[in-house]
Amino acid sequence: GLVIDGRTLEHVLHDSLQNIFLELTEKCRAVVCCQATPLQKSVLVRLVRNKLKAVTLAVGDGANDVSMIQVADTGVGISGQEGMQAVMASDFAISQFRHLRKLLLVHGHWCYTRLTNMVLYFFYKNVAYVNLLFWYQFFCGFSGTSMTDYWILILFNLLFTSVPPIVYGVLDKDMSAEILMQLPQLYLMSQ
Repeated sequence: GLVIDGRTLEHVLHDSLQNIFLELTEKCRAVVCCQATPLQKSVLVRLVRNKLKAVTLAVGDGANDVSMIQVADTGVGISGQEGMQAVMASDFAISQFRHLRKLLLVHGHWCYTRLTNMVLYFFYKNVAYVNLLFWYQFFCGFSGTSMTDYWILILFNLLFTSVPPIVYGVLDKDMSAEILMQLPQLYLMSQ
């Protein structure tokens, strides 16, 4: 691990030392920056995101973390004693830091599986409908005749586009929360 304070970070973030610092951080399992200014936090997150092409997650609990949360790909705000500024600027809000593990491993896994299955569902729905229109044009001699009334098309899209995602989003859980918490490597498999 690497622990770096704000004064040292000020020197490291100069253009000449950024690449060396990033090489060092890649070799570490954890990097902790303490006593850093809000600007240093946001510059560091932007540096990691742009130079390493990594997906970044920023976690903060106060007003001094807002810029870092906004720069990151995903921001998590912790509501607490320092106010609600970080929560208001974040993508997700939790009440305590210990809930971060469940947010990432359980809800992140479920979100990945739901999104991938819904993308496949939308492709299937659209391919089925366009395929039907294609073969109907052969039947009617490419005259441009409408196959369905507009209200049927609206009802089709309403039923097959809104109801299944809601039902699927509420009910689908491919694995229980307990299994996902015990086996963190399942999160990588869902990606």
